[in-house]
Amino acid sequence: MTRAAYRVRAKVWLYPGMGGWHFANLSPKQSAEIRGRFGDSARGFGSLRVDVKIGRTAWKTSIFPDRRSDSYLFAIKADVRKKEHISAGDTVNAVVRIR
Repeated sequence: MTRAAYRVRAKVWLYPGMGGWHFANLSPKQSAEIRGRFGDSARGFGSLRVDVKIGRTAWKTSIFPDRRSDSYLFAIKADVRKKEHISAGDTVNAVVRIR
């Protein structure tokens, strides 16, 4: 059951470490609302379970709090990036649904 959905427009960035992880951040305003509404449901590392959809591709993942940006972020898996032709620096439109 979906508890809330957020439309996210974000620039994809590459984590500067090993692994080639690509991430997108929710806005600080959206993140503050999510923290207020669902923070008590957070799991390890402050994560919340979500469904994300970019283009025609949807997947289950988690959002994590990012202290540097004071917002939540989510990883964009390699198979999603390939299907949707996404690279670091691209701006994506996503729907993030809190589960």
